[in-house]
Amino acid sequence: MIRYCPYCGQQVEARVPTGDDRLRAVCDTCGYIHYENPRLVLGAVAEWEGRILLCRRAIEPRMGLWTLPAGFMENGESSLEAAARETREEAQAEIEAAELFALIDVPGIDQVHVFYRARLVAGKHAPGSESLETRLFSEIDIPWQDLAFPTNACCLELYFADRQKGVFRCHQTTLTGWKRSHEIVAD
Repeated sequence: MIRYCPYCGQQVEARVPTGDDRLRAVCDTCGYIHYENPRLVLGAVAEWEGRILLCRRAIEPRMGLWTLPAGFMENGESSLEAAARETREEAQAEIEAAELFALIDVPGIDQVHVFYRARLVAGKHAPGSESLETRLFSEIDIPWQDLAFPTNACCLELYFADRQKGVFRCHQTTLTGWKRSHEIVAD
């Protein structure tokens, strides 16, 4: 929780404001109430000739592990723009024909992960500044034990199940055991 008001600089107090039901940072000097909301992570399941694009992380958290290209949405962009931007930044790749595929709520870390299903343009990719390497993986070669985040595994499992059925649909699910340490813990 913030300690100082972003508007007047005075120290805030942690309390439940009148008419609210959650603890907030409240400034008694100017009346500002600071609301902390979940952050959106946007990404893509980019396919090329039956293989999926993964990036090996060059940054923490989970440096050295594999991930779908994804990251935090920026102000002023749509969710699809964010997914495409993250794919460009992490894999120097362009996507097309993107469709909303999975929305994964992660309340334990105050995030919502949204993935688009897309085609990789011309199969081109290369590591961006946040990636050590990029690679196209067939389903059988996915490095399941070396995936950086539980949402990646969840999304890929849904993707391959839909692909096997021959019908893709939009999925919504919640991961309840993921805590700030980025590890799955028993509930």
